[in-house]
Amino acid sequence: MRDLKYLIEFENLLQEANNELVQQAKADGKLALGYTCYHVPEVLLNLPGCFSSRLRAPRTGSMDIATYYMSSYLCGFSKALVERGIEGGYQYLDALIGSETCSEMNRAYEHFEMLHLVDNEKFFVAIPDVPFKIAPHAIQHYKNQIQVKVLDKLHDVYGVDISEDAMRKAVEEHNEVCRLITEIGEYRKEENPRITGHEFHIICLVSYVCPKYLIIDKLRETAEELKTREPDAKSPYRARVCVVGSEMDDPDFTKLFEESGALVVADRYCFGSLPGREEIKLTEGGDVLEDIILHYMKTSQCPRYMSKDKTDGRKSYVAQLCKDYKAEGVVYEQLKFCEYWGYERALASQIITQDYGIPSVTVDRQYTANASGQLRTRIQAFVESLEIKRIQKEKEGK
Repeated sequence: MRDLKYLIEFENLLQEANNELVQQAKADGKLALGYTCYHVPEVLLNLPGCFSSRLRAPRTGSMDIATYYMSSYLCGFSKALVERGIEGGYQYLDALIGSETCSEMNRAYEHFEMLHLVDNEKFFVAIPDVPFKIAPHAIQHYKNQIQVKVLDKLHDVYGVDISEDAMRKAVEEHNEVCRLITEIGEYRKEENPRITGHEFHIICLVSYVCPKYLIIDKLRETAEELKTREPDAKSPYRARVCVVGSEMDDPDFTKLFEESGALVVADRYCFGSLPGREEIKLTEGGDVLEDIILHYMKTSQCPRYMSKDKTDGRKSYVAQLCKDYKAEGVVYEQLKFCEYWGYERALASQIITQDYGIPSVTVDRQYTANASGQLRTRIQAFVESLEIKRIQKEKEGK
């Protein structure tokens, strides 16, 4: 396939958290609001005069200093953020919005405050509490937390417009980005997709880490370009897989999977598009903030939600993705020491295989894809097993 026009530019934007578009937005006088989790409503960090920056620590090497301050038994993502913060990598931030969802990430937020990792007198860290289930009192609690700890704080410290009109405008811009990413992602359903999982991972990540108003034209052009892109006559991949699990912001993992013969056609992980890039529906004359809160609660597939409908729904959701995207198997991945996905992947992989008849493999990985020879071997073996199952089915069909 011919190269996408902006792919190299997109890859370069992912080399640093403080990339050139972030720097341009800061020069335009915009407030940079960092966040780390789907439970922080991204759209509310893109109110007038603000832009969201989902935090990453690309090209992470040693995490010895962060380990000294935190623990060797915390996930690599939380430690990588603190390590990069100590190095001065997030000096562009005006605020960091976390969420009371994961004790490991809570330690990271605390160290941003205790170690004063951002040299800005107005910089603040906000950690709204997020409920474990969807219920009327839980919705109200979540709404109050976002209002007091995020919106009111932004208004009081920086004078941000937090009116309903401002929220509606942010939703409109957010929804256009979601429509474009969804349109691009739909091509993965094709028998011989005109976009690879690695390419899509890069495009989707850019939509999370770059200011929306500076990236949206390039996303529009990329969506238009893909309409006439011709795939290779013969696909170089030996199987199609759905990747499910925890935070995965390194496209080299997807590249590793695809170099091992597994085309990644669905991205059900943190930083992915399923969920993450669904349009927010506002009710006519309704409470805008509550509509936004409900959207994130209902679409979230995080294992932190423990009600029966959510736990069962996560498995059926993955099964439906495999059907929609024609995935032959599921790769359940988790960052080492991730508390929620550690439990989820062990049980979910059994259920998805035994109850839904979909082959699966589980992998425990580090934050970055370097030194992943063992993971490559595991994926190659899984691809071979999927090929064998396909050959057996074809023989039975004949």
